[in-house]
Amino acid sequence: MQAIILAAGMGKRLKELTNDSTKCMVKVNGVTMAERTLRSLDSLRLDRIVMVVGYKGEKLVKYAESLNLNTKLEFVNNEVYDKTNNIYSLYLAKDYLLKDDTLLLESDIVFDDSVLRKLVDNPYPSLTLVAKFESWMDGTVVTLDEDNNICSFLGKKDFDFTKIDSYYKTVNLYKFSRDFSVTHYVPFLEAYCKALGNNEYYEQVLKVITLLDKPDIKAVCLDDEVWYEIDDEQDLSIAEILFATRAEKLEKMQHCFGGYWRFPKLLDFCYLVNPFYPNNKLISEMQANFTSLLTQYPSGMAVNSLTAAKNFGLKDYEMVVGNGAAELIKSLMEKLPGRLGIAFPTFQEYPNRKNAEDVVPYFVQNDNYSYTADDLMNFYDDKDIDILTLINPDNPSGNYIRRDDVLRIAQWCEQKNIRFIVDESFVDFADAEEETTYLDRDIIRKYPKMIVVKSISKSYGVPGIRLGVAASADEELIAAMKKDVSIWNINSFGEFFLQIQEKYKKDYKAALEKFYTVRKKYIEDLSDIDNLRVIPSQANYLLCEVLGGMGSTELTEILLNDYNILIKDLSTKKGFNGQNYIRLAVRTGSDNDRLVAALNSILPRNIEEDSE
Repeated sequence: MQAIILAAGMGKRLKELTNDSTKCMVKVNGVTMAERTLRSLDSLRLDRIVMVVGYKGEKLVKYAESLNLNTKLEFVNNEVYDKTNNIYSLYLAKDYLLKDDTLLLESDIVFDDSVLRKLVDNPYPSLTLVAKFESWMDGTVVTLDEDNNICSFLGKKDFDFTKIDSYYKTVNLYKFSRDFSVTHYVPFLEAYCKALGNNEYYEQVLKVITLLDKPDIKAVCLDDEVWYEIDDEQDLSIAEILFATRAEKLEKMQHCFGGYWRFPKLLDFCYLVNPFYPNNKLISEMQANFTSLLTQYPSGMAVNSLTAAKNFGLKDYEMVVGNGAAELIKSLMEKLPGRLGIAFPTFQEYPNRKNAEDVVPYFVQNDNYSYTADDLMNFYDDKDIDILTLINPDNPSGNYIRRDDVLRIAQWCEQKNIRFIVDESFVDFADAEEETTYLDRDIIRKYPKMIVVKSISKSYGVPGIRLGVAASADEELIAAMKKDVSIWNINSFGEFFLQIQEKYKKDYKAALEKFYTVRKKYIEDLSDIDNLRVIPSQANYLLCEVLGGMGSTELTEILLNDYNILIKDLSTKKGFNGQNYIRLAVRTGSDNDRLVAALNSILPRNIEEDSE
């Protein structure tokens, strides 16, 4: 068996990275794609590896030879690489196809060694490697029958997004038997090039072959094997996450700050949203209006303030709508001068918007990181602060202060002329008999120093459309914040969600009731895990202490690398002093069960229990 690598292209979409060398010379985490591929092929003990080179071909040849592989290297030069496509590169290597069974590869694919084994170990002589179609994929897709025969090759013109559940993406790794090349591929390749020219893709030939009654090529589908096709710098960034070392992978993933739809197999217990809302009917209503929302301008701040005010029973001049709560927090911190008081550990967006010398922290001094209204008032009674921020429930502790006590703080702030910010982004998740929201006109008018902030994205499970609100009886402050943000700071999808949400209030309440039930079971299941201490929470996340000698960072790395589960490691967060705490989001019952099972497998068991 031999391998043919198509490596003649220029890789223009990688911009300056390919100014001086060909595409496969680009490095992924310090190793070129060429070396990764060649060493993987070298381990298979092939008879030869053939590289079709073109752009910067001499440099690539010299580099490949410098790797000192055990497998014989041979080269074919495509002198018109800039005027042809990869069908011509393969045409130039067609004589090799006639000699031996062949692994055919494109040079811009990064993959685990197990990926090639999927081809080599499969007894069927001619195969195309495919993966279930996912949102990040682009290029040729195929449809399969129940026996993994390829029914059709679909190009961009034939692609139908309503049928993606039935699509498989070609990985651009193939195995051709010599007989298949002799009887099928090479004759059709020659005819295709003669009839339609050389500016095509070699997969077009396979598309024609699959129209035959017996095409003699099947698909084999990847499961959990990791691979990625690199066409541009965005692809390169994602590949560097997928193929990073264990420790580096966690760091790189955390620095994405979301966008995990690009990693569809990842289970995200790090970011915090409502797992049971929006419901299918609301989603369907938004889908039905997708075209108009996409192609028309959203309303400006004046209209969106009215819409938000309608939802929360306030006046438009008392509310400002933000592109997520984060935008409003930034504006609020910039508009409110002076020193900020806030309990630590906490959500860092507030203190990060102040100079370090203007933050007066209250460090919670107990293992549960719980505190009361009196704790805050007693601590700050003799401190020089201008703003007091209460995140309720707090993030990451889940600490919850009841309504009467929050209002006591509000009264205390009024008396001391302190601005009081209540962030209730997670308050809807509090299973309390009392009313929990402070987006109440009577309250904000009674306490004019109070500003209420709420993340719609988190509470309502729509982080993708980025929505937040802030409310205050201080009309001057609200007006200043409106001037601070863009007039079109939220898009049409966010505006439409605010417009229709009122119709779904009962559904939202039902989703929260379901959440309370799931969270209760989740807490019980996590509490049964050895060496994991679960801290009570009224939020959609749980603070847990990792015991038994395993560090929280180590646990987080194991979950990500071995289980494809992302959690929040808190060991470096201010206020934890390096202690081994993690934060676990509450997700659906099945997702929670998967995390619980993984934690049970990873964390050490108590010896005392094992000996009983």
